[in-house]
Amino acid sequence: MDHEPVRRVLLVATTTGYQTRAFGDAAARVGVELVFATDRCAVLDDPWRDSAIPVRFHAPAAAVKGITAAHRVQPFAAVMAVGDRPAVLAARAREALGLPGHSADAAVAARHKLETRTRLRRAGLPTPAFIVEPLTTGVAALAAAVTFPAVVKPVSLSGSRGVMRVDDEAQLSAAVERLRALMARPDIRVERDPAHDLLLVESFIPGHEFALEGVMTDGVLRTLAVFDKPDPLDGPFFEETIYLAGSESGAAEAPRIEAAVAAAALAMGLRHGPVHAECRVNASGVFVLEVAARPIGGICARSLRFEHPTATAPMSLEELLLRHALGEDVSGWQRESQASGVMMIPIPRRGIYTGVSGVEAAREVVGVDDVVVTAKVGQLLVPLPEGASYLGFIFAHGETPAAADRALREAHRRLSFAVTPDLPVLQSTHG
Repeated sequence: MDHEPVRRVLLVATTTGYQTRAFGDAAARVGVELVFATDRCAVLDDPWRDSAIPVRFHAPAAAVKGITAAHRVQPFAAVMAVGDRPAVLAARAREALGLPGHSADAAVAARHKLETRTRLRRAGLPTPAFIVEPLTTGVAALAAAVTFPAVVKPVSLSGSRGVMRVDDEAQLSAAVERLRALMARPDIRVERDPAHDLLLVESFIPGHEFALEGVMTDGVLRTLAVFDKPDPLDGPFFEETIYLAGSESGAAEAPRIEAAVAAAALAMGLRHGPVHAECRVNASGVFVLEVAARPIGGICARSLRFEHPTATAPMSLEELLLRHALGEDVSGWQRESQASGVMMIPIPRRGIYTGVSGVEAAREVVGVDDVVVTAKVGQLLVPLPEGASYLGFIFAHGETPAAADRALREAHRRLSFAVTPDLPVLQSTHG
């Protein structure tokens, strides 16, 4: 008896971490073979023993050539991505292979904050006043062109990295100096992105912040979850901590948020695939801060479970998106009725991480599903705005959003992280 060949799906990622493992588990449930394309060493022979295709995000033409060669040997049924830079490469690969998904043009625009602002304003959507200048621009010239309070941000870094609120010229000067130092770091310069030589200054938008997780199908948005961010995000930095799904405020604002994100996604050119949007809501409307051409980052997706009237077990976000990428109809799956949440454990101060206590006590909190510490002993911890990671994640469910919120905060209270100062290297004065 002939058997149909196993379908293969390519997942473009920066590393094979927690989120890629979640997609691996989803692929096993769906019955497809998951192949990775990651930015690992191309010289060593399969260093991670996962048969991944080595790519370089700053060399997309060569990366697409390698992916196309692998496709000719064993075709891919879909190409997916986790992360902003991988989303761009995945889009280029899909276009080369003739597979459905967001266009490369839209994926590039989605990770470019200036292009996002330009496209949303052109579409007539609520947008803050903004200017873009070279990083070398003098502070006096910047101050003359902006109205305080304002927000200084890089053009092409993910999340809240490098984003700072400033209320006067002195704060603007300090923020610009911090941003210049950040953008000069080797880990950023290695990306070879011309956008890293620019800075964006825009008016501060007051209001409550929400996030929307969704999926576009032929230009139509389907909302998978609206996350409430219960902690104020008013600066000077914008470190996100708690995401709550199923809150009353999220439900009340959902129609306005969904309409704004749908319009923003189309204005960006995002028509088919996952989207993750960040919004500020106030009396003037819904301001879409960004619409990413990818799902929610890290392992935050663990806070989402989807149910179907005929299913005996819930479905993960990764499985839902995998099935959607393969062309399956996932419209019958709805987020569970229980409130759920995730806390991205913030880094309290710069230093060397040496350990944690209280994890088991945190897991014993009623409503807590799990506590995952992702920091590694010996790792240098860097808080925002320079940092790009968290200590870990706490996941919880509750009959009410308030119960889930309390569980997250109580679990966090029980954790104690040991961080020692990182000592500067002193140069010898002896000749």
